Amino acid sequence: MKRLLKSPLLWTLLSSVVVLVGVTAWLLTDRATSRGDALKTGALAGGAIAALYGLWLNDRRRRTEEDRHEIERSRISDERFAKSIELLGNEADQVRVGAMHSLAGLARTRPEYRQTVLDVLCAYLRRPFEHPSFDVAAGKKIDWSDEDRAAAERERLVRRAAERLIRDILPHAGTTGPTLSLNLSDARLDKLGLLGRRVGWFGADRCEVLTYIDLTDTQLSGKFLLENATIHGKFEVTRASFERKVSLDNTVVETSVDLSVAAFAEPPSLEGAKFGAGSEMS
Repeated sequence: MKRLLKSPLLWTLLSSVVVLVGVTAWLLTDRATSRGDALKTGALAGGAIAALYGLWLNDRRRRTEEDRHEIERSRISDERFAKSIELLGNEADQVRVGAMHSLAGLARTRPEYRQTVLDVLCAYLRRPFEHPSFDVAAGKKIDWSDEDRAAAERERLVRRAAERLIRDILPHAGTTGPTLSLNLSDARLDKLGLLGRRVGWFGADRCEVLTYIDLTDTQLSGKFLLENATIHGKFEVTRASFERKVSLDNTVVETSVDLSVAAFAEPPSLEGAKFGAGSEMS
């Protein structure tokens, strides 16, 4: 009985009857209105109440259906994310690249996954990685077999894909919205280009870079920490905007660096930093 009394349909029917009777009775007080016209007008008024209930019911069904679809989308996204993470450990390099692209696609369609996907890609780049080019850059003489050299080169290409996808996921400089952070501390990087992107906190302490870090036109809205790092190639900061603290303490860049072409909210910390000949500090 209590459930019946709480039913919207019951109260809608009662309201329709009350409006029908009320409007009809009110119109009958006017002698110029016939009983037929009064009853017809009352029925229209009562029917309007029922129509409003129908609209409300349809809207409620629509919202319920949308919620169901959203739950289903979330479930599918969670399964896709879990499967992609699993495939990142696959021995085949093409499978790992496919898993990275799947994660990047998920980040583009589901904004709530973007930081998580970036964290995963950065974690992949922090995995131990050996390659003859790093040995040559560091002045090491290590003999590599043809098989090991080929395997290292395939892994290098996988890591380049991760570096490219990191840039693709980051928002463009000058846009608004959530800031996304990068944690590349202890990573071995090849070609990290963040050209024209907006980055929040950036940490790459103790990283080693083979070819370049390119921050051309990059907006760095959080702290930029590149300490105790070694960059064998270029460190490009043309028109980069550093809006918070910048620390390059004890970082070694083997080529020339021109910091005068970047904008700094405060002078960067360069304690113990070593740059190539011809570098410009301001």
